[in-house]
Amino acid sequence: MVKVKVDWEKCNGDEVCVGICPVEVFEIQDVADYSDSKKSVPVRPEECILCMACVTSCPTEAITVEEE
Repeated sequence: MVKVKVDWEKCNGDEVCVGICPVEVFEIQDVADYSDSKKSVPVRPEECILCMACVTSCPTEAITVEEE
């Protein structure tokens, strides 16, 4: 099982992860308590193939991916 987490304090909602993920794990959404901007949400973490493209491409280092 893969655990995909986004630190919404760091996420700037720039959609880099959405564009780079080959299996469409992420969507940009409104998140409660962060009404100032949209955030990346891992909506399909079970699809993650551990390529780490999102982790290495996120300019704010908001994403972590680990195998459980």
